[in-house]
Amino acid sequence: MRLPEWTDHVRNDLGVTVEVDLKGLLDATRDIAHAVERPAAPVTAFLIGYAAAQRGGSETDIAEVTARVLELVAGWPGTGERVP
Repeated sequence: MRLPEWTDHVRNDLGVTVEVDLKGLLDATRDIAHAVERPAAPVTAFLIGYAAAQRGGSETDIAEVTARVLELVAGWPGTGERVP
């Protein structure tokens, strides 16, 4: 898989010091895409990163913001729960 190498390459070039939880990020964007619509996934991923950065940018900040977004997804009309 080339995604981990690509992610590390971009992260290092941009000076991002936190590790990227690829599985968690991909799971979240999958849930968002299925619950809302596909274009919402990358936009929401950007918003998660931006909001986490505003809080300080730690891995904990990322996890907390992601958890909050998944709560919003679960409450989005027509979903009622996370997509398995």
